[in-house]
Amino acid sequence: MVGEIFIEEGDFPWLSGRFVSAAGFAKVKPLFERELALPEEEEWDEWDSVVGEINEKLQLVAPAGPVAEFLLYIDDERAWFRWIDDPIA
Repeated sequence: MVGEIFIEEGDFPWLSGRFVSAAGFAKVKPLFERELALPEEEEWDEWDSVVGEINEKLQLVAPAGPVAEFLLYIDDERAWFRWIDDPIA
């Protein structure tokens, strides 16, 4: 487990809230830092690669269970995300 998100706001399709990291977060923190920096550098191919790596390494779990695919951003103690139930083919 890398952490837990306590949802505080929703602006469909995005949800956001407070992020409380767990011990496993240190291993993936550089991915999230890079994910946030790449759009500013307009490095879209690399951003897509980082997002794919996050989806491969992590699982976003909703109250009903794991989701198929997601976009997740973590910046210090804030997180925002969106997900889809069916994988993109």
